[in-house]
Amino acid sequence: MSDESPLLLVLDLIGAFAFGLNGALTAVRVARLDIVGVITLGMITALGGGIIRDILLDDLPPATFLDWHYLAVAAAGALIAFAFSVRLHRLAVPIEVLDAVGLSVFAVTGASKAMEFGLGPVQSVILGVITAVGGGTIRDVLVGRVPSVMREGLYAIPALVAAALTVTAIAIGLYGLPAALIAAAICFLIRLIGVRFNLNAPRPPGTQGATDAPGRQ
Repeated sequence: MSDESPLLLVLDLIGAFAFGLNGALTAVRVARLDIVGVITLGMITALGGGIIRDILLDDLPPATFLDWHYLAVAAAGALIAFAFSVRLHRLAVPIEVLDAVGLSVFAVTGASKAMEFGLGPVQSVILGVITAVGGGTIRDVLVGRVPSVMREGLYAIPALVAAALTVTAIAIGLYGLPAALIAAAICFLIRLIGVRFNLNAPRPPGTQGATDAPGRQ
């Protein structure tokens, strides 16, 4: 294990908890699933991106199945969402905020782990984005929505920024907890600005706004 492995673990667990809570809240608010569905969707959202990352890195079995903390943290987030669903299921803001937290953290951990495994800078940035959006993409498909990464311009883009900042920090020898937190915070802020002002990347002429409403369920 490298010196950065403890940092990767802590950030991964934070992301897993945030995405677990987010996925479960989505299951309650959008799909209205039972407890099995809520926990399942929460854990898939939390762990899907990391599993994809580890498979692509040929780091098998994935960390999720080697360290029980991942499963426990993801399940805890999902159970909290289920237990407090009466209070939370009408609130869109917590879902968006938690999604931004998970997106930010996983973009950083995905890129840093890719660099740790010897991938090039460009490949590491790509893997950081895949790690960040993987679980949310599976979540959206399972509840019958067009994945956020395909309909929201400021979803993949913030993850791309965070992954690029992480790779740059590693390349120049400045990576550590402060750099990781700064990269994640920038991703988080860009994502929330996009949500607050409904910002999206350019779309083909005549389709602007056509898919905005259905995407927000």
